[in-house]
Amino acid sequence: MAPFVVNMLRSQLLTSIPYPTSDFSGQTVIVTGSNTGLGREAAKHLVRLNASKVILAVRTISKGTAAAADIIASCNVPEEQVEVWELDMSSHQSIKDFAKRTANLDRLDAAVLNAGVMSYAWSEHDGMEQHMGVNVVGTIMLLKLLHPVLQRSAEHTGSRGRMTVVGSGLMNIANLPDFTTPGSILDKFNERGNIPIGNYYRDSKLLTFYAARHLAELSPVAETNVIVTVQTPGVCESDIFRDDAGLLKSVAMKASMAMLARSAEVGGRTLVHAVTPDLPVDAHGRFLVDCQISDGAPGIDNEEGLAIAKKWSKEIFELVDEIVGGRA
Repeated sequence: MAPFVVNMLRSQLLTSIPYPTSDFSGQTVIVTGSNTGLGREAAKHLVRLNASKVILAVRTISKGTAAAADIIASCNVPEEQVEVWELDMSSHQSIKDFAKRTANLDRLDAAVLNAGVMSYAWSEHDGMEQHMGVNVVGTIMLLKLLHPVLQRSAEHTGSRGRMTVVGSGLMNIANLPDFTTPGSILDKFNERGNIPIGNYYRDSKLLTFYAARHLAELSPVAETNVIVTVQTPGVCESDIFRDDAGLLKSVAMKASMAMLARSAEVGGRTLVHAVTPDLPVDAHGRFLVDCQISDGAPGIDNEEGLAIAKKWSKEIFELVDEIVGGRA
């Protein structure tokens, strides 16, 4: 825990996040969870950087429309430069419909998978605990469905695609139970009371990292392929903390945010960096911290961690295939 705290303080207090300057001219970029917070700020940067089309993927169209109007006005760009598409990351059907719609785009150059939940209350949707359903299954499902769309676009345009999942440095202190024994990992998380509710967010981020890295391993980067990364924006002012954590936790979180948090605009910079056209290929399958390639905590890739990653990757991609095929 001590190394994690030291690294976090160094990152939050001593590290300057560069202002994005890369040119996105002619490119189409998707940002999920973009009606507010980091996603909205990232979308604003992308519009400022000349992206031809930025798609705000949001659960509530009216909120997305308001965000789009703000971005268009502040950047002084034509209305057609920003589109609002519906996407509910807790709904498998919504994810499938969204991905199918992207196949009709003339091109798709990058996607920022930012939508997620952080909660201290138990909630289920589509038979899954919400962190597992949104942060893990929904995110990996969208990641896999968008990958071939980006790859086809890259082959057509000659511009390498980029996809990033917004993760969290908290994955470095995840404390996964012993999942090397037989049985479904997801089932253990979906059983209420089996795992402390406060562990779900950080555990979900580690499981998502393992799965995203596996997808990257299955698709080695090439001239016209897709770079897949997971990145953390650090501790930022964000609506993800809006859920009731109880009085004491809420007070502690607000105090920590006041002392350490980056603004949503600065956090948005890290999202943009992870999908820049000039992103180095050695970022493929890696974790990005402060816009730099980083190694995770030793426990992530020790013998037990790698065994869990292997078992989990097999389970999650088999499940995603079943959902996409209508068998789950």
